[in-house]
Amino acid sequence: MHAKNRLPTSGHNTPSPPASPSQLRSPRLRRAGKPTGKFNLTVNNRSVAQRVAWIILSVLLRRQGVFLFAPLLYISGMLFYMGTVSFDVVPDVLIKARRAPGSVYRSPELYAKLRHEMDMSTIWKHAKGGDWRPCINTSSGGMNTVPYLKQESLFDKISSAFCYQANLVNLFVIMKFERCVNAVVGLPESNGYIYVEANGGLNQQRTSICNAVAVAGYLNATLVIPNFHFHSIWRDPSKFNDIYDEEFFVKTLENDVRIVDTVPGYLMERFDHNLSNVYNFRIKAWAPVQYYRDTVLPKLLEEKFIRISPFANRLSFDAPPEVQRLRCLANYQALRFSSPLLTMGETLVSRMKERSANNGGKYISVHLRFEEDMVAFSCCVYDGGSNEREDMIAARERGWKGKFTKPGRVIKPGANRVNGKCPLTPLEVGLMLRGMGFDKSTSIFLASGRIYDSERHMAPLLEMFPLLQTKEMLASPEELAPFMNYSSRMAAIDYTVCLHSEVFVTTQGGNFPHFLLGHRRYLFNGHSKTIRPDKRKLAVYFDNPKIGWKTFKRHMLSMRAHSDSKGIELKRPNDSIYSFPCPNCMCRANKTEDSRAASAA
Repeated sequence: MHAKNRLPTSGHNTPSPPASPSQLRSPRLRRAGKPTGKFNLTVNNRSVAQRVAWIILSVLLRRQGVFLFAPLLYISGMLFYMGTVSFDVVPDVLIKARRAPGSVYRSPELYAKLRHEMDMSTIWKHAKGGDWRPCINTSSGGMNTVPYLKQESLFDKISSAFCYQANLVNLFVIMKFERCVNAVVGLPESNGYIYVEANGGLNQQRTSICNAVAVAGYLNATLVIPNFHFHSIWRDPSKFNDIYDEEFFVKTLENDVRIVDTVPGYLMERFDHNLSNVYNFRIKAWAPVQYYRDTVLPKLLEEKFIRISPFANRLSFDAPPEVQRLRCLANYQALRFSSPLLTMGETLVSRMKERSANNGGKYISVHLRFEEDMVAFSCCVYDGGSNEREDMIAARERGWKGKFTKPGRVIKPGANRVNGKCPLTPLEVGLMLRGMGFDKSTSIFLASGRIYDSERHMAPLLEMFPLLQTKEMLASPEELAPFMNYSSRMAAIDYTVCLHSEVFVTTQGGNFPHFLLGHRRYLFNGHSKTIRPDKRKLAVYFDNPKIGWKTFKRHMLSMRAHSDSKGIELKRPNDSIYSFPCPNCMCRANKTEDSRAASAA
């Protein structure tokens, strides 16, 4: 008599005779066994799922040894089930559409909930200053680092000794007179002239200038005052002497690098007085100094005049000490803003301190990047609805001409927010600072361009910090008139006021905060006292309107403590020397004179 199959079928109860014990025990017979034609016919009349189930059960029943793996199969099945099926009672359609925490701009809801719970205690945390001091060795008398620099002949040395008798009318004597001047300052004969074109905004141009000084000194070349590109975004036609004190710049570096404002006419004649005829190096980003020695120097010796364009981040941060020393000297000592900009900046610093008398003259500076072009470039979505969407599309097309509409380009605002790539709004900055303990009596200087939809976005920040000031609020229109419509000059004023603030808050990154971070460390004994928020964490906190004030404040104080712990940091090999001046540009204050000199070198 045959056993019945206990599995439900599609209506048929087909008997299936079990295999004999001898067949189950014999591997040879098990390998040779084949299903009967009756078995095949029965399976073909069932659904696919039933066929699979029937085959699996038949194999298990025919091959009892498989049951040894039953526990493993059971555990694997449970893991697969738990990894693919949610135990939530929410319908499956809603589960698939669930957004990631922090992917939506809900900060206004959070502010509406917390605005009445904000306490009034202010925190001016006095972070312990570092034990560092500026110590850039300025008495090198020239670098002379390239081993195969040309040496002057005996005739050159004799002519230098009597250079005061030179007749400047003769071109030959003009060249000897130049050598005479070089001999006075202790520099060997120049290998040629280097002309660089600095691109970008104020602080990207600053990078170009400092790197150009370092390269010129390393190659024993004469540096022509860098030319500034006219940028399509900043649209500022300012020249070097409009922003920096050119005379002071040349004077500070005279013992290390020759700097001139024009190339001599006799040399330009070789190129028909046309810069486009001058050989131009297209140098890759972060090129090592060895590239300049092995590739640029031979061409410089051959041509006597070369051009490098563009020239922003074209020199590695991992450079020899003498190259780093020239960068420090250029950035922290030689580059001083022009007299009009410096006077305006110092005037606003004084006015900010007067308005901060209730806090001992201390004020916070905030670098807020919420201009229209920044919001558009970030591809983030806020709460402006269709008007915001149309504004951003127009701004992207105006500034980047189809970059964001290329085929295959996918914009993911939620992912950008979760990854901390969205600019903080004025409201979010206010929430963060109030959570960190600063109250309504705190004076804030806001460094920014024109805030997008400023009337709507600035209202909550002004409500939280009524003593907030901008350069337009501190100065009269007449005072700012010489600098208006020049983005780099306005940025230089912001830079000066931020530099001398008690605390500096950066919200988006970029060259402006990176230079300020290092400059403030250089001025304040190695400590930056800068708040750099973790925007990934902020996105999650701001996206939770149910969070309580005490919990929110605890997170903000923790974030501030983390920023403060990073105030003193030493430069690692690939870090920017403009953000981390220790130890290349600074020495420990408790070292002996000998060790200080060694650190400077």
